[in-house]
Amino acid sequence: MKKLFLISFIFLSASLGETKEWRNAFISFEIPDQWKCILEQTEWVCRSDDPKESKEAIIILTAKEVGPVDTMVMYEAHLQSPISLKLPGGRGIFSKPYKKPEKVQIKGQTWIDGFHLESEVQNYFTRYLATIKERIAVLVTFSAYKDDYARYSADFSRAIQSLNVIAAKNLGSSPSDGIRDKGGYLFPREQIALPNEPYPEMALPRKKDKTLYYALAFLLAIIGIYVLYRSQKK
Repeated sequence: MKKLFLISFIFLSASLGETKEWRNAFISFEIPDQWKCILEQTEWVCRSDDPKESKEAIIILTAKEVGPVDTMVMYEAHLQSPISLKLPGGRGIFSKPYKKPEKVQIKGQTWIDGFHLESEVQNYFTRYLATIKERIAVLVTFSAYKDDYARYSADFSRAIQSLNVIAAKNLGSSPSDGIRDKGGYLFPREQIALPNEPYPEMALPRKKDKTLYYALAFLLAIIGIYVLYRSQKK
């Protein structure tokens, strides 16, 4: 019976996928093995190599030298309120904050953690992590289409728990590193969550990933067999 539970654990672990560490001049974290990060203008954009998945979920890193408007208090205040989003065609909407932003500790670093719907891209959830270390302010956003967010939440959670700011005291603004100078704001930024790409076709039927369902069904079957086995021994 122990072997059966071990097999089920291995099956569930495999279904979660492999990760790899990615790093640049100011941060490191884990991303899914099939993802990659590319510097686009002043933003690091991370997404899957799969064309379909690349439109469903995305991670974006923004960094700048700390200026007078960069404080944790201001970041928290910004994430407490609805964020303006400009849609194609010029129409604007406001995001819906899904929870009050809070301070969290990740690897000894304090971050402001917030969560919104339709703050970066229409019909997408976005989780925000913002912090300041030495001379560098860092913003990391984790966005996914609202119907697919649950599929990517485990990958996002692993990435968040592995966030490690490695900015040194002598690290300053550098276009090659994707670090902006101290002018301007970390919030809001240019909304480039899906640069040069159309929005997903919302009207088309979406195929659901049944891997987790199969894994849960397998685990329940193992538990059922174990319960039946114990009842027959009594």
